[in-house]
Amino acid sequence: MLTLEDLFVVVLVWGIVIICAWFLSKYLFFVFMGARNRLDRLFLPIENLIYWLGGVDSSRKMGWKEYFKALFYLNAAQAIIAFFILMFQQSLPLNPMHYPGMSWSLALNTVLSFSSNTNLQHYNGETTLSYLSQMSAIQFLQFTSAATGLAAGVAVIRGFAGKAKTIGNFYYDYVRSLTRVLLPLAFIAAIVLIALGVPQSIGGYSSVPTLQRGAYEILYNGPIASLVSIMQLGTNGGGYFGANSAYPLQNPTQLSNLFEIGLMMFIPTAILFLFGRTVGDNREGRTLFLSAYAIYGIDLVIAFLSTTNIAQGIEVRFGGVTSAFWTVTTTAFTTGSLNASLGAFNPIVILTAFFGMLIQGAPGGIGIGAMYLIMYVIVTIFLVGLMAGRTPEYLGIKIEGRDVKLAIAAFLTHPIIILIPTVLAFAIGAEKAVGVTSNSTGFTTIFYEFTSAAANNGSDFLGAAGNTVFFNVATGIVMWLGRYLPILFLLAIADSVAVRKRSPSQGLKTGNISFVVILVVSIFILTVLTFFPFLVLGPVLQFLQGFNTSVGGVIFGF
Repeated sequence: MLTLEDLFVVVLVWGIVIICAWFLSKYLFFVFMGARNRLDRLFLPIENLIYWLGGVDSSRKMGWKEYFKALFYLNAAQAIIAFFILMFQQSLPLNPMHYPGMSWSLALNTVLSFSSNTNLQHYNGETTLSYLSQMSAIQFLQFTSAATGLAAGVAVIRGFAGKAKTIGNFYYDYVRSLTRVLLPLAFIAAIVLIALGVPQSIGGYSSVPTLQRGAYEILYNGPIASLVSIMQLGTNGGGYFGANSAYPLQNPTQLSNLFEIGLMMFIPTAILFLFGRTVGDNREGRTLFLSAYAIYGIDLVIAFLSTTNIAQGIEVRFGGVTSAFWTVTTTAFTTGSLNASLGAFNPIVILTAFFGMLIQGAPGGIGIGAMYLIMYVIVTIFLVGLMAGRTPEYLGIKIEGRDVKLAIAAFLTHPIIILIPTVLAFAIGAEKAVGVTSNSTGFTTIFYEFTSAAANNGSDFLGAAGNTVFFNVATGIVMWLGRYLPILFLLAIADSVAVRKRSPSQGLKTGNISFVVILVVSIFILTVLTFFPFLVLGPVLQFLQGFNTSVGGVIFGF
């Protein structure tokens, strides 16, 4: 049951995050838009050394094709290095537990997952990975994938602003994302997490005696705080433990729980404000912010109203409302971390989680969320233009047919790579290998698996049970397609509009509340019309069946 205390906590977290994000957006503007600041004395020598070692020219303007190639090739190279670390960790140092290497399909799935900012885990980290693998493969890819998303988002924003007549240079954006944003913020967050009780060690696991005579319990330890900081801050989501942030060592207290929620909201919210600063009109940033948070808020309300009772097996330290707050937030920001078992939630809560992942712009992941919101704006303006019988415009730019086609291609990527493998999994009986039945609950499980993979979210029902060749390979392909195809399409749009002439007067005002309402309705209609049959077969049917078999709806909280 939602109480005033719960509501106050949500409002407090929102308030703190929004205020901090507003100030962070100002800092991001100086970082990425070429403005000089005092930190240059510290960071420029480091960054110039990185450029020199990499043999790249950070000052050269890139077109969208070159920008995307640089982005894609670098991520592929990093994934290959991580693949071999995971495959041969038994022969590498910092493995006091003597864990063997991963199988090829699991290693492939893991590197495709973490390099795409998805962090879907078909393994339990505490019983599978060495310290070296956790730090040099997992945490390394969490930093680089987050930096890639931030760089791509900044490039698209720079293109729509049009002031530099370019989308920029990938290496410039990528290196600054790491040196000036992610590394400093993650370091601060890790210190706070350590102070809140999250361990940070490479001393090996230890056994401690229990109350039962002669019995011992393994105390899993490791570089946990550093991983949690970037997993939340970079909207990654992959935890040190298989139970993720439901595990007490990764999320020990109510305060650490709220801090981790705030971390995943922080940078994506700041990027929405950065959009307004960059285009020179804070009202445009406000439009994206209000639209994203309106959808996020609606999802929260629905989840809270349906969370009056939850099944056994949930992490009870935080309560049903706080667990629902985390679940809706982690899917709205496409982070994917969890502080409770998804299987214990009301199907309506799962439905709200689906909406966050299917929309991907409510507010979405680091960098990518803002890109999706811009995509929705383009499609909405096109539809409004059709109804009004006038040429669609945005920020004084005429939206051409090519822009709309690319935006629709980015939108259609999502349903194609979700629905086809979901149907294929049931067609070949792959669900049986992971113990999933062919009823509404089983359909929800598999549909959620591929939705989470396509949205680069990473939360799932299967966990280590998904470690089969089919699900490892299929979700790996979906994760990379879901990551890089939309980036490709939206970079192409941004590069095109960057050099386009702009009118000082806008035909359609997009910086007011009226357009916010239109945009929110448009997003919901597009999402529901696309995925409605699959949602009905999954969580909606699951809820209705449970409602009909419950006494007064007690099981599902109604």
